[in-house]
Amino acid sequence: SQEKYKTQVVDRGDIVQSISANGTLSPVVLVNVGTQVSGTLKRLNADFNSRVKEGQVLAELDPALFDAQLRQDQANVANAEANLVLMRAKEERARSLQQKGFISQDAVDQARQQLDSALAQIKLAQAQLTRSRTNLNYSVIRSPISGVIVARNIDVGQTVAASFQTPTLFQIAGDLKQMQIETSVAEADIGNLNIGLPVRFSVDAFADRQFAGKVKQVRLNPTVQQNVVTYNVVVAVDNPDEVLLPGMTAHVQIIVSRHENVLRVPNAALRFKPLKDESGEVAGKNNKKEKGRGGATVYRLDLGEPKPVKIKAGISDGSYTEVLGDELKPGESLVVREIG
Repeated sequence: SQEKYKTQVVDRGDIVQSISANGTLSPVVLVNVGTQVSGTLKRLNADFNSRVKEGQVLAELDPALFDAQLRQDQANVANAEANLVLMRAKEERARSLQQKGFISQDAVDQARQQLDSALAQIKLAQAQLTRSRTNLNYSVIRSPISGVIVARNIDVGQTVAASFQTPTLFQIAGDLKQMQIETSVAEADIGNLNIGLPVRFSVDAFADRQFAGKVKQVRLNPTVQQNVVTYNVVVAVDNPDEVLLPGMTAHVQIIVSRHENVLRVPNAALRFKPLKDESGEVAGKNNKKEKGRGGATVYRLDLGEPKPVKIKAGISDGSYTEVLGDELKPGESLVVREIG
């Protein structure tokens, strides 16, 4: 009798096949600003959340040591120039004396070698002057991009040492109006992904609001953890009102395909298998193989008894599966489980 079986009807509706994942929101451009030279921070011109322009001064190191080195190298250049004047005069005098036969050719060659050495000393002193001038410029830390400062890792009076690695003083996000979500997708789902697929996501801060994005990139480098292979999928997100902040956790649904007003059956009906089929054999042994080829069997309630109906299955959203053929009609009852 009908009381033996729990049923659901075949109906029409929308089916959205999607891939679920979690990810973290981050700025598209995030630059770490460091310093190439060591020193003590003398002035700080930017703080957390400051909006900065490209080239704007963020901080200044105490320039006293760099100024002293610059003056020393300027003095070295002046000394080398004075030495060059002397060596040039000596070389000219030696050539003049050699023409008159007062000194040997060897003495002229030595004078020319001393002149060449003085020219080289000038180039060396000028190179050292250029280096010290560059180091003085490096003591003023400027913003490489326009954006907003999301982190500041230094205070006035603090000494930064740029010996083995560059210390990070600031982190600057290029533009918070353009964000991205970096999420991981299992290898079984990666074949369904294409660039440009629509994405819906929510964040815990705005639980009642749905945000939209698009698949921007499927990174080729796999991540393998405990033999599970996943791929990084990057989702581009517009954030015009800047309510989405870096670091927020996003609950992502990537829309793989969407079919509207299609004939659909509940997934519970696909899982149902009666204890015995019409021939008395144990049912359901071959159901998985058929389902793998896009086919499946459901049981329609006919005069109080379940009758098998082979159907061709389309996409599924986890609750309902699309029916591609015309074996079923809307309103028919399908068995989902036995009662008692």
